[in-house]
Amino acid sequence: MKERILNVHFSPGLVEAAELAGSTVVVIDLLRATTTICQAVAAGAGEVVPFLEVSDALAAAAEAGRSNVILGGERGGSRIEGFDLGNSPSEYTPEVVGGRRVFITTTNGTRALDHARRARRIVVGAIVNLSTVVASVRHEPRVDILCAGTGGNTTHEDLLAAGAMVHQLGSTATERWQTNEAAREACRHWESLVAAANAASRQPSEQLAIELRDTLGGRNLLAIGLEDDLVDCAQIDRLDVAPELDVQTWRIH
Repeated sequence: MKERILNVHFSPGLVEAAELAGSTVVVIDLLRATTTICQAVAAGAGEVVPFLEVSDALAAAAEAGRSNVILGGERGGSRIEGFDLGNSPSEYTPEVVGGRRVFITTTNGTRALDHARRARRIVVGAIVNLSTVVASVRHEPRVDILCAGTGGNTTHEDLLAAGAMVHQLGSTATERWQTNEAAREACRHWESLVAAANAASRQPSEQLAIELRDTLGGRNLLAIGLEDDLVDCAQIDRLDVAPELDVQTWRIH
């Protein structure tokens, strides 16, 4: 069987956009953009549109008719002034976003999505939809997992989520992947987390929520009083969605 390619990139700055051309790219910003987008889609949002800048999202909302759009996102972790929602997954309920257009802009996640715009497919990945994402890309000839990071820095939370995907993709004897060193490193970190969970008689989701407290993104959320988001973002396979960003229309469904 021909080996397929599976790469992990710890931040957009570590891979040129041109290198992702033609690939299936899974974008991860575990805390919290991609988790929140998955929640919005699962809650029945009509579409989710990512924007790089606050001004771009505001202008698009004004053109669409402000009352027709839910504006969501964050800067510095907190809700943007004038926006309807922040970047906490729990805010994106069916009652709030069901059937609505959601325009979202975040510090790192929406930039990572933009960095992947030359890809053949862009899949929105997180822990909450881990197995569904893996199933959606398992038969692709090449998969690049792109971690958003924070401010250009690698974040352990994204590395763990990427490692969980690498682990699942390589979990059957029939799967043969040519992996880069970052993919192997990420997988080792995830397997260490699972081993720690087993040793402590915890579920992996519980262990992940604990370990997220010590990550860069986790510390930032704790500092602004959003501890509950860590638990929400750590729930493995809570959602059965694999949202995709259509590179032609720039809409996530």
